[in-house]
Amino acid sequence: MKDMENIPEMMAGLGRAARAAAAELAFAAPEAKAAALNAAADAVWARRAEIVAANERDLAYGAEKGLSPAMMDRLMLDEARIGGIVAGLRSVAAQTDPVGAVIAEWDMPSGLHIRRVRTPLGVVGVIYESRPNVTADAGALCLKSGNAVILRGGSESFHSSRAIHDCLVEGLKSAGLPEAAIQLVPTRDRAAVAEMLRMVENIDVIVPRGGKGLVGLVQKEARVPVFAHLEGICHVYVDKDADPEKAKAVVLNAKTRRTGICGAAECLLVHKDVAATLGQAIVDALIAAGVEVRAEGLRGSKPAEDTDFGREFLDMIIAAKVVDDVDGAIGHIRRYGSSHTEAILTENDATAERFFTRLDSAILMRNASTQFADGGEFGMGAEIGIATGKMHARGPVGAEQLTSFKYLVTGDGTLRA
Repeated sequence: MKDMENIPEMMAGLGRAARAAAAELAFAAPEAKAAALNAAADAVWARRAEIVAANERDLAYGAEKGLSPAMMDRLMLDEARIGGIVAGLRSVAAQTDPVGAVIAEWDMPSGLHIRRVRTPLGVVGVIYESRPNVTADAGALCLKSGNAVILRGGSESFHSSRAIHDCLVEGLKSAGLPEAAIQLVPTRDRAAVAEMLRMVENIDVIVPRGGKGLVGLVQKEARVPVFAHLEGICHVYVDKDADPEKAKAVVLNAKTRRTGICGAAECLLVHKDVAATLGQAIVDALIAAGVEVRAEGLRGSKPAEDTDFGREFLDMIIAAKVVDDVDGAIGHIRRYGSSHTEAILTENDATAERFFTRLDSAILMRNASTQFADGGEFGMGAEIGIATGKMHARGPVGAEQLTSFKYLVTGDGTLRA
C-alpha cells in the first residue's frame, strides 16, 4: 500500500475499524484468541525466508541512514530471532486469558455481592522504533488482552514489520476474528504519528517504545493517555559484600550481552572498600571485552565527565564511579536514574533490603543481570514495553497490564435505605 495522500482520513479509517474490532474482541472466546496466535506463529515460521528477505531491505535502508551498530543489531532478524518471535507468540497463546478474571469479590451487609473483573482497555496505539519483533509482541499481547491495536513501526523496520503483520492477520483470519484487530499503519509518513496522538475518539492509550526523542515527543504532543517508557539508564552497584565471581560475570553480562536494549547496564557503581580490588578487576574485564569505561575513582578507558552519568549509551560504553556505601549508590541512582532497572550485587541481606526499600525504580534486582528486564523473562511471554511511570502499568507491560477493570454488582431486589 503506497503512502496515503490524506493521512488524517486514512488514520481515521484505521481508528474506526479498530474501535469496531475492539467491541468484538471484548467478548471473544479465549480459545479463538489462542488459536489466532498459534496460527500466526505457524505462519511466521513458514514464511521466515520471506521475513528475512524483507529485513535485508530494512538493514540496507538503516545502513544508508547511518544507524549505529547497536541500532542495526536491534533491527536485524535472522532465523534464530524469528524462532524467538514464534516462541513468544506461542507463549502468549498458552497464557491464562486475563479478560473476565475476578480480581476480588466480596459481600456487603446491604446484600450486594460485588466482583471486580478484568476488562480490555479498548484500542491501543503502539509507536515504536527499529525493532520489528515489537510488531509480533505488541500484536499478540493486545489480542490476548482483548484489545484492538494500531501499530506504527519505525521507518527502518517498515518491510520487516509488514511481513510479520501479514502473518498476524493470517492468524486472525484462520480463527474467525476481525482482521482489524491488529492493524499496521501503511506509511512511513510521520504525519501518521501526529494523527495517532490526537485520536482520542478511537484510541484509548498510546504506548511509545523507542528512544528518548520519540517518547519525549509522544509525552509532549499526545492528547491520548500514555504508558511511558522513557530511558533505560540501568545501574549495577557492586557492594563490599559482593561475591567476586558472581559480580564479575553479572556486570559483564549486564553490559555486553546486547548493548542496544533498554535493560543494558549503563552505569557501574562500586563500594569504596572494594574499588581497588574487585571494582578494578571488573573494569579491567570490561575493557578486555571491548567496553569503553568512563570512570571516576577507577582506572578506566578515560576519565568520566559529568555528562556520562545519567546517559543511555546503548553501545559498548559504560560509566563507572566509586561510592562510599549503599546509601551513596542509592543517592546516585535517585539523581541520575530513569526509574527503569537497578541491580545490587551483594551477599548481605540487610544491604540488599535497604537497596530494595529505598529505591523506587520499576525493577530492582539482586545478584542478577539487568538484561533480565524483559517481559518474556518475567514469564509474560512477551512485553509491549517497560513502563517507567507510576500510573496504571509499571515495569514489563504484558497482557494483564493491558487490562482495566469493572465492577459487577449483584443484588436480589436490593434497596438502599
